[in-house]
Amino acid sequence: MRVGIFDSGIGGVSVLKSLLQAKLFEEIIYYGDTARVPYGTKDRETIITYSLEALDFFSPYKIDLLIIACNTVSAYALEILREKAPYPVIGVIEAGVLAVQNKLPNKEDSILILATEATTNSQVYPNALSALGYKNIQSIATTLFVPLVEEGIYEGEILQSTFKHYFHSISTPPKGIILGCTHYPFISKAISEYFKEESLLIHSGEAIVEQLKSTLALKECDMQTKVSFYSSQSNLSLQKQALSLLSRTF
Repeated sequence: MRVGIFDSGIGGVSVLKSLLQAKLFEEIIYYGDTARVPYGTKDRETIITYSLEALDFFSPYKIDLLIIACNTVSAYALEILREKAPYPVIGVIEAGVLAVQNKLPNKEDSILILATEATTNSQVYPNALSALGYKNIQSIATTLFVPLVEEGIYEGEILQSTFKHYFHSISTPPKGIILGCTHYPFISKAISEYFKEESLLIHSGEAIVEQLKSTLALKECDMQTKVSFYSSQSNLSLQKQALSLLSRTF
């Protein structure tokens, strides 16, 4: 199968990494809208417009499946993309919620959702979790994490100061933390250490792999996956950063 991955920028590489490790596809086409990242600060109509333009980008590649590796797009544009696309479109939020069900079955567990401003405002994560019976849910719009990852800041003083800015009111580590933006797994180690490694972190890449295996019955293939990188600004820059991120452990 040939699959497309769409993200607002470099964050979707966290999903790409999980897919490469799972060896589910023969070919992956990655497209990052780096000229207009971040999406998380933009309004709904703009997000939908950009998402439909990304759908047009994939037209010549004859993909069999499109993975939306962007929580903001998954929150606002998934349904219209499914209506327009001639192939299945999978978003990361559904997979993330499913992962919570599987890994945190106790509905009393405290769950912290970290996401961009737009994803947080959509309330899609807490609504879905509340519908499943989860009662102790907190959401924080951590939009500054996106430009930090785009700038290659995965640890250090600036990141720690940002953590203190967002997490100063949290006295007890939550049972689970949803990394509600695909940029965030690249700072997951730092997040885990901040919360004394007492919280279970759930990120979209691992969740997508599990969803694909269960819903599409995909199995590991022996051949090496071919990956092509494209962006709305600089393919070479995106590819260089992506290859660097793929070598990171999270």
